[in-house]
Amino acid sequence: MARALVTGGNGFVGSHLAEFLAAAGDDVTVFDVAPPSVELSGSLRFLQGDVRDEEAVAKAFTHGFDTVYHLSAVVGVDRYLAVPADVVEINTLGTLNLLRQSHAAGAKIVVASTSEVYGKNPVTPWHEDADRVLGSTSVDRWSYSTSKALAEHLTFAYIRQHGLRAAIVRYFNVYGPRQRPAYVVSRSVHRALRGLAPQAYDSGAQTRCFTFVEDAVRGTALVGASPSSEGECFNIGSDRESTVAEVVSMICELTGVRFPPAGLDTAAMLGASYQDIPRRVPDASKARKMLGWEAVTPLQSGIGRTIEWARANPWWLES
Repeated sequence: MARALVTGGNGFVGSHLAEFLAAAGDDVTVFDVAPPSVELSGSLRFLQGDVRDEEAVAKAFTHGFDTVYHLSAVVGVDRYLAVPADVVEINTLGTLNLLRQSHAAGAKIVVASTSEVYGKNPVTPWHEDADRVLGSTSVDRWSYSTSKALAEHLTFAYIRQHGLRAAIVRYFNVYGPRQRPAYVVSRSVHRALRGLAPQAYDSGAQTRCFTFVEDAVRGTALVGASPSSEGECFNIGSDRESTVAEVVSMICELTGVRFPPAGLDTAAMLGASYQDIPRRVPDASKARKMLGWEAVTPLQSGIGRTIEWARANPWWLES
């Protein structure tokens, strides 16, 4: 039985990961500022705390862990624009605290990062060593990308300078049950099941590679369990590209919505603080070759399962 710590384990991906690890027989501790969102059992426990609080993090490590999965973050464009200071502090100070404690404890750490680090690099698909292309630091849109990149720099620095056993995963548009209704799939499902027209940002011609949460969790756990992953970074995402308009249309069809999606002008709604990315496509060959991992859930199947879960959980539809 491995002993695992999951920071941000009450969040969307974190809660699925905590449940996955516990079901696989690991002894799992969730560390989060929010109260538990998953059912606790003998092998799944909860500690409340903020990753920015060095004392609280150090206290958590007295429980002893073999592997740390660091998923704590402020996620979502709406939050990047609303609380950019929290975004930067959690991604930098929080990561530094987790790296220090993991090193002191001799634990391996898997740091969750994001496709956002590539910014608006126009050359796709993005491999793990691709260049980063970002906008001005005065644009809050890029605070998440920059702070996650700094978290990666800190991780690689601890690997090279201190011999820390660590790896990085970059998620690409993960979706599925329990996700906050602020993203393309979750927002569209939420609106459709409440009898509202789904919204397609701008033209809907932007492309994304949507990754079902179970695939992302399986990839993350493989990185945690694989000695060959140490010192490496992996794109964790589907490489099947879809336009936002196609995804919204699929959700309309699967939910039985008969009215056309409503257009949403992001420039008018969000102003100059937001900049969209026209294409976001990973090169997932490294994870396939080194870990034997790939995203296997077809988009229609994953969306169907998300809709089924949403219908069975009316509390989510009321949120």
